[in-house]
Amino acid sequence: MESFATINGQIAKYDTWQLSGLAPAPEEEWDRLQSFLGLGKPDFEAMLATVEPLFRRGHELVVGTYDYLLNHHDTAVILGWEKGADAEHLAERRRFFTVWLARTLGLDLSHDFAHYLFRAGQIHAAHGPRQIHVPQMYVTGSISLVNATFARFLLEEMPGNPIVPTALASWNKLLNLHLHLMLLGYETARAWDDGDFPVELSFFGRVRNYTGRQKMTMHLPQDSRAETLLVRFFNYFPQMRPDVLAVEWLDKDRLDEQGRPWLVLEKRYWAKKGWRVLLNGRNISFEDGPNQMIKPGDTVSIFPPGR
Repeated sequence: MESFATINGQIAKYDTWQLSGLAPAPEEEWDRLQSFLGLGKPDFEAMLATVEPLFRRGHELVVGTYDYLLNHHDTAVILGWEKGADAEHLAERRRFFTVWLARTLGLDLSHDFAHYLFRAGQIHAAHGPRQIHVPQMYVTGSISLVNATFARFLLEEMPGNPIVPTALASWNKLLNLHLHLMLLGYETARAWDDGDFPVELSFFGRVRNYTGRQKMTMHLPQDSRAETLLVRFFNYFPQMRPDVLAVEWLDKDRLDEQGRPWLVLEKRYWAKKGWRVLLNGRNISFEDGPNQMIKPGDTVSIFPPGR
């Protein structure tokens, strides 16, 4: 399969497979939603004016959050705390929450934090060390409870201060930005597990640095092609894309409701030279690429260049 892609204005040739339909990367969604919400200087000034009182009550928020989850029957069952919280598990969750709170109050808008939140969403979908699945409604509900607690703290700490309403509106924007990134990660984890049969993936070389493991099992629907597996893989591990995939921008005309043509840009991805995906030991680049069917019992191996 001889193909071309545009990289930094240069035409590069690849004898490999192509892929389309990937979800936006966490940093893309982070920037796009931040722009849509209009998070700007007035928001940050208002939030900065309220950081200190929120910081003073931080320990109360962390402890109170897990007391609430422990005393609410459904979340206690989800966490396995029907007979009381496990001390080690509780300490882990408090530490995780404290790190998130510190970065939030520090107004961390880095792309690294976007990926941190994305991964937090995957952990809540049973893709963490303890494999506990927290239903999406409780992920959303927990952010809402934090927002409500911020409001209570500020009304108690800064009664009558005119900056408080503006600050609360701004914190609401920021917390919804966090929620969106968490749900993006959550969805990739749920998609990974959604299927009729398991497929074992093996990783080699620096792929293991990205995945943090040597093997994983993905579930796929019947009659799936390699494309489904690869889209799910690169949606789950978006941090791998710059290393593995080159981007080609395609111009397409799309008609609106009135039949008028609109020019839209669409991304298509090509595997860079040397990256190999093997299905049952055979390189898909020399077979039918992402169109190959995957059957129960098949195995997939991913190799970086030089292996």
